[in-house]
Amino acid sequence: MRVVVVGAGIAGLATAGLLAREGHDVEVLERHDAPGGRAGSWERAGFRFDTGPSWYLMPEVFDHWFRLMGSSADDALDLVGLDPAYRVFFEGHDDPLDVSPDRAENVATFEAIEPGAGARLDRYLDSAHDTYDLALRHFLYTTFASWRPFAHREVAARLHRLGPLLGRSLGSRVAAAFQDVRLRQVLGYPAVFLGSSPDRAPSLYHLMSALDLDGGVRYPLGGFARVVAAVAGLAVGAGVTLRTRARATAITTTAVEAGPGAARTRLPAPGSRRPRAEVTGVRWVDDAGREHHAAADVVVTAADLHHVEQDLLPPELRDRSPEWWSRRDPGPGGVLVMLGVRERVPQLAHHSLFFTADWRENFGAIADGRVPDPASLYVCAPSRTDPSVAPPGHENLFLLVPVPADPGLGRGGEDGAGDAAVEAIADAAIDRVAAWAGVPDLRERVVVRRTVGPGDFAADLSSWSGGMLGPAHTLRQSAMFRAGNRSRRVAGLLHAGGSTIPGVGLPMCLISAELAVKRVRGDTSADPLPEPRPALASQE
Repeated sequence: MRVVVVGAGIAGLATAGLLAREGHDVEVLERHDAPGGRAGSWERAGFRFDTGPSWYLMPEVFDHWFRLMGSSADDALDLVGLDPAYRVFFEGHDDPLDVSPDRAENVATFEAIEPGAGARLDRYLDSAHDTYDLALRHFLYTTFASWRPFAHREVAARLHRLGPLLGRSLGSRVAAAFQDVRLRQVLGYPAVFLGSSPDRAPSLYHLMSALDLDGGVRYPLGGFARVVAAVAGLAVGAGVTLRTRARATAITTTAVEAGPGAARTRLPAPGSRRPRAEVTGVRWVDDAGREHHAAADVVVTAADLHHVEQDLLPPELRDRSPEWWSRRDPGPGGVLVMLGVRERVPQLAHHSLFFTADWRENFGAIADGRVPDPASLYVCAPSRTDPSVAPPGHENLFLLVPVPADPGLGRGGEDGAGDAAVEAIADAAIDRVAAWAGVPDLRERVVVRRTVGPGDFAADLSSWSGGMLGPAHTLRQSAMFRAGNRSRRVAGLLHAGGSTIPGVGLPMCLISAELAVKRVRGDTSADPLPEPRPALASQE
């Protein structure tokens, strides 16, 4: 079939590559001059910054996708383990806490802070692993097109445990087992990866601790731009046509004629509801303003779903009304601060987290539409691991401050030229890192500076409400309650990426690519796509 994919972020590229490997004629339309989407890259004066994802977690998901493409993560990427996996600075405490890639060391760290916490962490991580493995086998790789996979005896046997995990918050579960606020924060912060907060994310997501506290964190040398390049290279190698500076303006359709079997799309039947239309392609404009039309039997949108429905489809073909969106949570916005710093900053690890003492107020402010003061933040210093991202003797620092998803906070800019609110948030974050990590002259050592605000996410990525990641993983926006990946009103229209199942983050986007392929195949299983058998070694 002829397939057009809208958006060349990780989800779009991964979907395109898999469909091309299936033998389809695939074209990708990307509005910017390079692929990547949220996983972008920016360079200046010898500094190279990833502008989005920076944690390499769930390595088995990456491994699986690369094997589906006839490659491997080891062949495509140069991965190194981080030790410490990350460092945590706490307001009101002089000494940071280093999280090790070794489970036993983390158990010992917890025990040293709170007697008895080591054994409780062991049990917590056993549960996290068990839940994570169950999710991989039965929940993450399903389109929810059929309930049959959930009748599996393993799922049925765990229902008595799954119910409480869904009905209780992550924060509540952690607080019941650990008293020290530092330990609670280490176990609760993964909710931020999910665009949520510990008090709103279901405790099912304690599974995230199986990834960093017992397994470690890796980093691809060259940064996450290297991951994008590897995925794009395999997609193009499989036959995908990648068009940059091609901005989609409309999904074109034709009305479905009355009568059974009238729709000509070759996708499997979409379900009991008869679609009102079927796709014919995508209308797009180039950077000179010329209009084009890419014909298609199937369209996969890997752009923000709110943008797709509200801007690329007429009202009668949208699955969700403005009222539906108004009752949903777009997740947090973010202010990004990219700093090129003179001389090294050994006080920071590759990943460092800065947590305020009143965490409830921090998350509550964001939920209420207020910028936290002070605000917790994250700092990535990839030059601690990768000398290619900064000039010799200098440091590359990427700061992320979660804020409300509000484009009204403004846009960023270079050298302090962004909107006032964004630059003030950036200044406060730099000063907080300087004070808590003991780098008093940090601000004076900055030689390159660029900020990004919620207004940039809205304008450049068409992100709903200027959100940083995608819809929050609250209970009503997780698993089968998250927006599905098939249009109910337009036959042949599918979705991938963080806005849809299974959720936000690079691994979830890779899985969403498989879920789009499953829709094309008519596959309703809960299993990952079967990997090609390795070629047999030749025998003399």
